[in-house]
Amino acid sequence: MKYKTGIGFDVHRLEDGLPFFLGGLKIEHTKGAVGHSDADVLIHAICDALLGAANLGDIGKLFPDTDMKYKGIDSKLLLEETCRVVRAKGYVIENIDSIVCLQKPKIAPYIESMKQTLACVMDLDEDDVSVKATTTERLGFEGREEGVSAYATVLIRRD
Repeated sequence: MKYKTGIGFDVHRLEDGLPFFLGGLKIEHTKGAVGHSDADVLIHAICDALLGAANLGDIGKLFPDTDMKYKGIDSKLLLEETCRVVRAKGYVIENIDSIVCLQKPKIAPYIESMKQTLACVMDLDEDDVSVKATTTERLGFEGREEGVSAYATVLIRRD
């Protein structure tokens, strides 16, 4: 068996009046993330981690923001396709660990639903998907509520 790890990172600017998608859910907030797709920073970080682990490039290579078919797309569809191409290369996704950095809104009430949603999209057991959140103690762009970032690590294997 061969095991590989991957790390993903994504960041999006926040603006007033936009919808806020995170972990496959629409979360009520006064601000939303700016992006070519629905700007789900958590899903994008997970996609990058998976693609990196399988040596398939990154989310921008697979889903370029110059392609209008991805304009406003639900990032769950991007994650589904990412899992498909990783599996097509012969890999099994073992687990995902992720963290979202933002000051507001507090997402603790949404974490279990995010884990369920992500596990369903990736066809994984919920126990294999970890989602955590932290503030940056009002430091940096996340602390000033100018943006949101997410990190993800993955473990994949090929028999």
